[in-house]
Amino acid sequence: MTEAAAPDPLDFLVLDALLSDEERLTRDTVRAWVRDRVLPEIARWFEAGILPKELARELGDLGLLGMQLTGYGCAGSGAVAYGLSCMELEAGDSGVRSLVSVQGSLAMHAIHRWGSEAQKREWLPQMARGERIGCFGLSEPDFGSNPAGMRTRARRDGSDWIIDGTKMWITNGGIADVAIIWAQAPDGIRGFVVPTGVPGFTINDIERKLSLRASVTSELVLSGVRVPTDAMLESASGLSGPLACLCEARFGLLWGSMGAARTCYETALQYAKTRVQFDRPIGGFQLIQQRLVAMLLELQKGTLLALHLGRMKEKGGLHPAQVSFGKLNNVRVALDIARSARAVLGASGVTLEYPVIRHMNNLESVSTYEGTEEVHTLILGQAITGLSAFD
Repeated sequence: MTEAAAPDPLDFLVLDALLSDEERLTRDTVRAWVRDRVLPEIARWFEAGILPKELARELGDLGLLGMQLTGYGCAGSGAVAYGLSCMELEAGDSGVRSLVSVQGSLAMHAIHRWGSEAQKREWLPQMARGERIGCFGLSEPDFGSNPAGMRTRARRDGSDWIIDGTKMWITNGGIADVAIIWAQAPDGIRGFVVPTGVPGFTINDIERKLSLRASVTSELVLSGVRVPTDAMLESASGLSGPLACLCEARFGLLWGSMGAARTCYETALQYAKTRVQFDRPIGGFQLIQQRLVAMLLELQKGTLLALHLGRMKEKGGLHPAQVSFGKLNNVRVALDIARSARAVLGASGVTLEYPVIRHMNNLESVSTYEGTEEVHTLILGQAITGLSAFD
């Protein structure tokens, strides 16, 4: 009987063996790009509160923008390949993954699923190449978890639509060429494809953030913005349109959070093996080993959960509540891993010399956007009881 090899501390359950050759190639390609392009600069970008816009074209060259969509210059990749890409991007920084998620899973997905053929041909190829950046205008200053109460209004004026309102916490807003704006229309909530350069459209970047600093977050103000009839996403009617887009984005988050968690675990493990106190590496102390093992358990379980949900999605059998399950669990455990890794690093853990505090701060935003922990808890509560706590 052949003796099993000793487990790899970075892939303890040999999850790599569950991937196809093509999926591993995608993962390794994105990982190499993050290593070469993001990691050398990300601490500086985070500290300065910037994310270079030219990254979008590089991501487009890699085929990562709207990669899960088919046609119109999109790669048509599988759900697991997309998830692995999100994991590797967020292992670098949540801000880079957010750029890709908002571009592909929100803005491009909205046009791809709900838009006209003319809208798809006009926007999707350019967005897939990173030549045009999109954002997704749903959240408002007073309506985040309850988008049904939005105050943004769209009214008819002859053959045009006039849109008035304010959107808040909009990723990519300040660098966007086009915004998907959701508004209350006479027949319910409707989506519109709105170029950001039209008269009456003002963008104010949100400053002084302590989370997702390497990401552009903005307020969108629409004052009498006039768009033609064909700017409407004809096939989207009601709240189901934007919520379907959010479900796509949440799927990327449940993978991405495991990338941030992996970086924190790997950093803590390496530090514990080399940091000497009381004449020995701190990794030899029981309480530090307890922390490292707890991180490993949750990281491997969360990654396995993401992979399982990815396979379900590829088979067409993934319910939105199951996506909420993944987002709620994986972001929660990622935050726990980041906080525990910070403790292992001690005072070094609060500096940008190490990536842990950056990931920890970013995950606070990831925990909030695309549905807070409370919202996903109630979604799951409704799914298992059949009773809604929202009404």
